[in-house]
Amino acid sequence: MDMTTSDESFPDFFAKAPSIIIQDPLAHFLGAARDGVMEYRYVDAVRLAGHSCPTVAGTWLMTLHGLRALYDDTLPVRGEIEVYMADAREAGTTGVMATVVQLVTGAAPETGFHGIAGRFGRNNLLHFGQPVQGVFGLRRKDTGAAVQVALDASVVPWSDEMRALLPKAASGQANATELQHFGELWQERVRRMLLDHADDTALVQVSSWTIN
Repeated sequence: MDMTTSDESFPDFFAKAPSIIIQDPLAHFLGAARDGVMEYRYVDAVRLAGHSCPTVAGTWLMTLHGLRALYDDTLPVRGEIEVYMADAREAGTTGVMATVVQLVTGAAPETGFHGIAGRFGRNNLLHFGQPVQGVFGLRRKDTGAAVQVALDASVVPWSDEMRALLPKAASGQANATELQHFGELWQERVRRMLLDHADDTALVQVSSWTIN
């Protein structure tokens, strides 16, 4: 039995979400990508996280806009970016958000890749419990420039229909038809965030940051 999957397995709007193009010196060094240039898509974050939700979508957009602010018209350099999460690693959805940010930036905690002959290290670039005004901060290792990003998910609220259905679905009392509709409503909010509000500065706020 063929167990392979394709992007056709996912909602169509995943492919329309903004992508993030980076340059990875390690990928270039090891011949994994031509010139080390790689394009990450929202579906990559979904595959990694195992689900699509407002947290994953919001983190995707925060990473996108944070890197745009840091690098302007040049490609972000994967492995050369430090990430500072505001909350502790075990708090709330911090782990999910850190996973998405790590996918794009390469920034890993102490368990990350230690590099080759002193180069390309990714470990100790992801920090938790940091004094960030927002969700997380991003810092370029080469210039020291840094930004902090915040998310106001209330800009794209749940529909009234979802609010009514959520308790029933979460408690296991919804039938198959209701559960299918629940999933559709859930992803509709994600779609609105990624497509209708992708560049909404009320949803994602980016500000300069000075690391003490």
